[in-house]
Amino acid sequence: MAKIGYMPYLPKYAEGAADRKWMEDFGCENIVEEQPVEGAYRLGWDRLLANIGKGDTLVISKFAHVVKGARQLSFFLELCRIKSVRLVSLHDGIDSGNELFPETKVSDVLSMVAKLPEEANAVRKMVSKPGRLTKGIKVLSQAAYGRMERKKLVVNMYKCGYTIEDIWKSSGFRSRSSIFRVLKDAGVELKRSRNKMKDN
Repeated sequence: MAKIGYMPYLPKYAEGAADRKWMEDFGCENIVEEQPVEGAYRLGWDRLLANIGKGDTLVISKFAHVVKGARQLSFFLELCRIKSVRLVSLHDGIDSGNELFPETKVSDVLSMVAKLPEEANAVRKMVSKPGRLTKGIKVLSQAAYGRMERKKLVVNMYKCGYTIEDIWKSSGFRSRSSIFRVLKDAGVELKRSRNKMKDN
């Protein structure tokens, strides 16, 4: 079970070096750092979520660096639950393993969730590049991003061995056929027959 850190590309974020040092001291064997060319698209983050193993520990600087609002937070936490990932958020003072930050109160967690959209918006401004570089770039709406996160959840649950029934209930899709469509579109090889999945 590995300890993995994640560092977004935020050129104006002053605590980056200190956060990395904390992750190293905590024992993170691998720290994923977004590169300038892909920082706005978070390709490193997508690869991390796709490859993180069951029971691993994921360390982030703060939730606002990885999710934009409550909806994305919900999908992210569900993914961590499915994969039994221990989640540590350094500046939010949150450890799902209940070992670090004993001073954190429920009110602190609720305050973090309430401030998430505002802080995430500030993070987006750090990586946005006004002018020609942003012209022609398609920006996903909140609803479109939510659909994308839901599809990631389906793929990750299937790869973890969950039944189609469990995936369907967790994903919020109206029909089981939607689960198969998502898996097919993602290029996932179905190793279990449909009948067997329904019986599980």
